[in-house]
Amino acid sequence: MNLEAFILGCGGMMPLPNRHLTSMLLRREGDLFLFDCGEGTQVSLRRLNLRWKKITAIFITHTHADHITGLPGMLMLSAQVDRTDPLYIIGPPRVRDYIEANRRVLEMYINYEIIVQEIGDPDVPGTVFERPGYAVRSFPARHTRTCVGYSFVEEPRNGVFDPDAAVAAGVPRGPLWSVLQNGESVRLEDGRVVASSDVVGPARPGRKVTFLTDSVKLDSFRDEVSGSDLLICEGMFDESLRESAVSKKHMTARDAATLASEATGVGKMGLIHYSPRYTDHELKALLQEAKGVFPRSFLTRDRLHLPVEYRDT
Repeated sequence: MNLEAFILGCGGMMPLPNRHLTSMLLRREGDLFLFDCGEGTQVSLRRLNLRWKKITAIFITHTHADHITGLPGMLMLSAQVDRTDPLYIIGPPRVRDYIEANRRVLEMYINYEIIVQEIGDPDVPGTVFERPGYAVRSFPARHTRTCVGYSFVEEPRNGVFDPDAAVAAGVPRGPLWSVLQNGESVRLEDGRVVASSDVVGPARPGRKVTFLTDSVKLDSFRDEVSGSDLLICEGMFDESLRESAVSKKHMTARDAATLASEATGVGKMGLIHYSPRYTDHELKALLQEAKGVFPRSFLTRDRLHLPVEYRDT
């Protein structure tokens, strides 16, 4: 089952000609999930030819303008197509106020159901959206406004089936193999019971993608991002601007890389939410700082496509 991330915008504070504001789309087969919706999100969706009308849920980290101003346009755009499924919008308190105010002032024509779910206590981590096979978890961040990070987590997969072990146990090739692969035991004609664990290896982890932006670095992040195959994390400034990062409650590129290195089992880490003070060429300073701490760091850019693979087959 394919899992892909698309960076729709990588900038912070204000859009630049070649850098839209922060947003990421995650696609798992036919399900689409949007994380933040900065200005320019629609442009990247169109240029990537993504089926935006199939977006299942939008997850907002906080209500600062550079993370949410693209949302009214997305809502109105979705009314221009035949949409029958509801659109879920999930975020911390005040997200509902923002949506309702825009619908009223802009007199939006909306012909589909919008289900807004505000996170009851953003300071308490927990599952905020769940479907068969996966869940989305929020966890508290610390910014100048109530803010959360999100992790998309797949359920564990079945272990690897060993056909030789099945044959040795006397299980004939055929439907019984599927039963064993699904974790159930089978009874043979001679009365013996063969357990799934006899022929199937231990469960294998699913994939995990974490989206974290606009926060100082917290010790609690380590557990939340551990096991992420892909961590998308803000690195707004380089170390020469640490004082500004601290006062504005942001992470530096080194902070992001330190988090990735301290957490357990992070596959790779992409920096996002760059300060507009950096030209595209100057972003290499952020990358150098990050790679010095966590070598599997990289710079995100608008419309970057990132397949998320299983770590084992």
